Amino acid sequence: MRLVKQLVAVIAVAFVGGQAVAAVKGNELLTFVLGMATAALAPVVYAWVVRRTERRAPAEIARKGAGAAVARGMLIGFAMFASVIVNIAFLGDYRVDGFGSVPGAVGLFGFMAAAAVTEELMFRGVLFRIVEGRIGTWAALALTGLLFGLSHLTNAHATLWGAIAIAVEAGGMLAAAYAATRNLWVPIGLHFAWNFAESGIFGTEVSGNGSNKGLLDGAMSGPSLITGGEFGPEASLYSVGAGLALTVAFMWLARRRGHVLPARRRGAEVAGSAAARPAATATLSR
Repeated sequence: MRLVKQLVAVIAVAFVGGQAVAAVKGNELLTFVLGMATAALAPVVYAWVVRRTERRAPAEIARKGAGAAVARGMLIGFAMFASVIVNIAFLGDYRVDGFGSVPGAVGLFGFMAAAAVTEELMFRGVLFRIVEGRIGTWAALALTGLLFGLSHLTNAHATLWGAIAIAVEAGGMLAAAYAATRNLWVPIGLHFAWNFAESGIFGTEVSGNGSNKGLLDGAMSGPSLITGGEFGPEASLYSVGAGLALTVAFMWLARRRGHVLPARRRGAEVAGSAAARPAATATLSR
């Protein structure tokens, strides 16, 4: 029941914010403002509903150290996408035809911030965290990663391979980032930076949602397994490889910190979320 209540609360914020952004489509300034407002409101709603349903302080979304954690995630996300696009460009399959649109990049900044925050709260903050307490870290990572990939099948240029790639490189990686740090700010920063670099800087498609007018007027050509085709670079083998590498690194760190949970045995006492554990909470400042 708590899973449903928490999901409904976060989805409601995402839906209202999404409808507001859609209503001002074409107005980059309002898109930025409404996107940032959604990104700011969603964690407040999440924290409130967690307190109401779990009777605990939501340490995974605590304000203390949030800025530094987001910055670390963003650094990883930017570096990850930069490595992907550089490799694609090295093969001659990505080129820059000139400058794009600064207002377009501003609008994308707000839009991607809202998407990153609400999706991480839903998939990692609610689904992964609660499911992990029942079936263990590895099984929860696989299950919620698959659900995250399948959720992208509704996008305009979605493909089955694109959804699988998202499940592997993003669903697994972002859950592993949460498992390693036990806070949501790192995966939020990573998710945002990846998406904004992809769209707002390099001007490529994000998850099959169509072309974007970012800071650069970028163009892709070449084999779909390299460029990702109409789905965008997220369906590139380079992205899958980078995501897998980070997943392994994060899970190694999670295991080293003692954050990998086994499946709960039948009849065992409910221990609650790993985010409430003292050992996990202590890592928020790392």
